[in-house]
Amino acid sequence: MVIDLITVKTNDGYTAEVPSLNGCESWAHSEDEAIGNVIELVRFYTNLPQEKEIRIDRARKYPNKIIYKLIFDKD
Repeated sequence: MVIDLITVKTNDGYTAEVPSLNGCESWAHSEDEAIGNVIELVRFYTNLPQEKEIRIDRARKYPNKIIYKLIFDKD
C-alpha cells in the first residue's frame, strides 16, 4: 500500500497529515516528531502491527511543504 504524507512548516512548528485517512494529522515542534506521530496514527487507522515496517520516501519538496510516500504491506 502507498499513501501520501504531507508536512507543512508553520510559524511555530510542523503539521503532518495523511489526506486519505480522515483525521490523521498531527502538529509538533520538529518535522521528525510530527511524522512520527502521524506514523503511529496510520498504524492505528489501518490496524497495522508494530512489527510491520513502514518505509518513508520523500517524493516532492516545495518551499514550505514536503510530500512523502508511506509504503507498507497491508496483509
